[in-house]
Amino acid sequence: MLIFEHARSGRQARAQIPMTAAAAGDLPAEMLRAEPPGLPEVSELDVVRHYTALSQKNFSIDTQFYPLGSCTMKYNPRACHDLAMLPQFLARHPLADADTGQGFLSAMYDLQAMLKEVTGMAAVSMAPMAGAHGEFAGVSMIRAWHAVRGDTVRSEIVIPDAAHGTNPATAAMCGYTVREIATDRNGDIDLAALKAAVGPQTAGLMLTNPSTLGVFEQSIAEIQRIVHEAGGLTYYDGANLNAILGRARPGDMGFDAIHVNLHKTFATPHGGGGPGVGAVGVSERLKSFLPIPYVVEERGFYRWADEANYPQSIGRLSAFGGNMGVLLRAWVYARMIGRNGMRRVADYATLNANYLAVELNKAGFDLAFPQRRASHEFIVTLKKLKDTTGVSAMDFAKRLLDYGFHAPTTYFPMLVPECLLIEPTETESKATLDAFVAAMAKVKTEAEIEPDRVKGAPYTLPVKRLDDVKAARELDLAWRG
Repeated sequence: MLIFEHARSGRQARAQIPMTAAAAGDLPAEMLRAEPPGLPEVSELDVVRHYTALSQKNFSIDTQFYPLGSCTMKYNPRACHDLAMLPQFLARHPLADADTGQGFLSAMYDLQAMLKEVTGMAAVSMAPMAGAHGEFAGVSMIRAWHAVRGDTVRSEIVIPDAAHGTNPATAAMCGYTVREIATDRNGDIDLAALKAAVGPQTAGLMLTNPSTLGVFEQSIAEIQRIVHEAGGLTYYDGANLNAILGRARPGDMGFDAIHVNLHKTFATPHGGGGPGVGAVGVSERLKSFLPIPYVVEERGFYRWADEANYPQSIGRLSAFGGNMGVLLRAWVYARMIGRNGMRRVADYATLNANYLAVELNKAGFDLAFPQRRASHEFIVTLKKLKDTTGVSAMDFAKRLLDYGFHAPTTYFPMLVPECLLIEPTETESKATLDAFVAAMAKVKTEAEIEPDRVKGAPYTLPVKRLDDVKAARELDLAWRG
């Protein structure tokens, strides 16, 4: 039911009515309503029960395993949320003078320093408010670097065919043409194709490492050499940073700019469209172009750097300093686990992925790249199952819901047929992984014996199969009583 369907005329929740309201006389006549807004007339208890019931219908990382590939749906310690909600943090106005917020600013400076250390970059700005926002900042800085040098003929960004979809979108938004590079049969960038693609028109390369294929680029040093010798810069998509956290650094690989999804790697809420932070790091050559503001320290005093300090900056990308609630959570998380804890994140993310890949392979599933060790995620292809039974990756995913598991990412990367991209994350136990393998095996057996049953799933959820295309193209959010 919708909340409107609970409504009864005259029913109210008077305790929630604001104590003060603007007097009607303070508003121009043309802005006054002729009739009350069409809101549902419900009691407070109606509202609580309705939205609590809705929340119980959702899959959640708090209640189920969520192996969503390339999205790092991991458990986040509640301590990070509790400490970020301290009244002293919440009460601070963003326009307050720096001398009244030295504790907060020192925490932000400390987080910048930790991100510099873990990524190997020369400087960090935490202003971008999403991963794609960070990409936009990074490519904008690459564009600004070429512009300052008078190198105006560089019009292309090179992107692998396995890249996140935001990469080509970002390049296009920044005014570049996208040049796609194929992946070879081992899951690496085709070096011959890369060499043929770069030239005086190349502004840069956008690359995720480990890639969305779940493998670490074996020739990353050669890739850097090829692009840099052509005069381009390299951009690191940090969506998969948890796979190498504390073990390898993008700066050491030769990248010029990166973004880090703090809402994934550093313990803040992920999913549902926000909130997020796509902090950007840069090498020394791009430092002056960083988006502002970011925190600087002068003889023990912390303040925001602005346009006056960095006139070459690409400018402001968000209100004030960015999404402060996420940044505080990330700072608490980084302080909680420390340097050794970050290494353990990478160790267990990689261990869990490889364990799950081996066990699923034993259960009869085909790995897309069986000759490669998984990073933090890996790909299973259901092409043979689809060819023999007609059961697709989407059918398989829907049936997993009946066994209490959210499906892995389906059909991405698109170059792998009937693809399931599986990321167990570092926070899941062996018992959970074993239960997931058992559920996967059960669905596979069902597909082989009774394929129509799998094609009709799910059966146990309040919402059955939806027409996803129709829902996207004919979105209807209006209540018509």
